Amino acid sequence: MSEQEILAFDKADAIVDVPTHYCPGCQHGIAHRLAGELLSEMGLTEETLLVTSIGCSVFLYNYLAVDSVEAPHGRAPAVATGVKRARKDRFVLSYQGDGDLASIGMAEIMHIANRGEKVSIIFVNNTVYGMTGGQMAPTTMEGQKTTTSPNGRDPMKEGQAIKMAEIIAQLGGTAYSARVALNNVKNIRKAKKAMKKAFEVQQKGLGFGFIELLATCPTNWRMTPVQANERVESEMIPYFPLGVYKDVTAED
Repeated sequence: MSEQEILAFDKADAIVDVPTHYCPGCQHGIAHRLAGELLSEMGLTEETLLVTSIGCSVFLYNYLAVDSVEAPHGRAPAVATGVKRARKDRFVLSYQGDGDLASIGMAEIMHIANRGEKVSIIFVNNTVYGMTGGQMAPTTMEGQKTTTSPNGRDPMKEGQAIKMAEIIAQLGGTAYSARVALNNVKNIRKAKKAMKKAFEVQQKGLGFGFIELLATCPTNWRMTPVQANERVESEMIPYFPLGVYKDVTAED
């Protein structure tokens, strides 16, 4: 490298060098990069078994250079349980969206956490079903308009948006549960640190690790990427507060 050439950063070995399928402004790509960087930095690339589910989250197997299994809709935690129990020597990572994890997969996520399976799950919360047309999700916020709630979510009919990080933190087998956001550089840096902690509790055999990422979906929100980032800050974070909700390593 010449004196004029400066390498800002290099590609992590766990990240596949291909364009993503995501819409402009979608933050799944940021989540992928954080996961890939950590797998590389922690020396986990060759040890990782990835489980993806249905929705935009399924594309992760195209972007991480690890062995992977695709689970039926919502069943990634159940599949991840089987994978981990069959291969206790491997690092098992699951990646799910909010429509997948908090709706059809609600039973699976609750039980994997309660059992304390030594698995790490990344949960992307963009308050809407992304891939299938922008329908109302369990995390859709009060008044938010979607294709199935054109007048806005009515809590008297559909209830309030579900706060998963808090729920998971209450279950006995959970070793780590936190919520972070991907809307600015400061929060992205915090997200990587939290994701690393969720990975570490699995490495240490302490139990279940859960990391919730507040992310944008400009296409289904019908916003520009800039507007979508502003919505995360002004609407999502006040309702879904960022922070660590359980960390057994801090309790020692």
